[in-house]
Amino acid sequence: MPLLTLTSDFGLADAYVAAMKGVILSIAPECRMVDISHGVAPQDVMGAAFVLRGAVPYFPEGTVHLAVVDPGVGSERRPIAARIDGQVFVGPDNGLFSLLLASGAEPEAVVVLDRPAYWRTAEPSRTFHGRDVFAPVAAHLAAGRTLDEVGSRAERLKRLHWVRPLADEQGLRGWVVHLDHFGNAVTNIPGALLAAHRDGRGTKCYVGSTILDGVHSAYSDVAEGEPLALVGSSGHLEISVNGGDAGRLLSIQKGSAVSIVFVDRE
Repeated sequence: MPLLTLTSDFGLADAYVAAMKGVILSIAPECRMVDISHGVAPQDVMGAAFVLRGAVPYFPEGTVHLAVVDPGVGSERRPIAARIDGQVFVGPDNGLFSLLLASGAEPEAVVVLDRPAYWRTAEPSRTFHGRDVFAPVAAHLAAGRTLDEVGSRAERLKRLHWVRPLADEQGLRGWVVHLDHFGNAVTNIPGALLAAHRDGRGTKCYVGSTILDGVHSAYSDVAEGEPLALVGSSGHLEISVNGGDAGRLLSIQKGSAVSIVFVDRE
């Protein structure tokens, strides 16, 4: 059975997600659909890329991923489909999918979706390509059509780049890139980078309205309601509160600076 995931900034209060699913089922009625997230902040392409990066590696080869976070809908931005690491991605060419590539890597194939025969209508809505272009193309791909059938070959994707943390012998400086449902503040500091520069030293973490001592391994390492820094399931440093909301309690938001200072252990 074909497998297709959906990611968007549409939320679930309106009919947008259901409309896309209806289009998909009308073309590929046996398709299994998995919602990755529809809670991406409006127009947050980087946020959508972060969510996809946390989920896509766990899906089998051949999965079709439909992602519609499309602030440029109706403009000259290209509608595309791409194959990356054996999986297929459908959505706007606004940098979203390039963030899934390793540094310097290129997708295995890219096509521009210029074949109206695979759209819902030859005159798609200027404000809802998710329903009229991306969903039907994704359904056709899930049902067995090839990239070359649904579009014309293109050379590359539009590129966006993650902001990298700064590192020296004294410490690291990064930023909060994501606040999850629990209020955990995920940073752009990889745990591996922290371990490599730490060299057995202790740490002090400066973020929001607090200073945190040490990097812990589990939320339960501190008392309930207390803040902590740890390397989470994403492999990145995160700032959390055991049983609480770090974003709210520590005045942290997306883009907040995070500084790690290395200190000698007593």
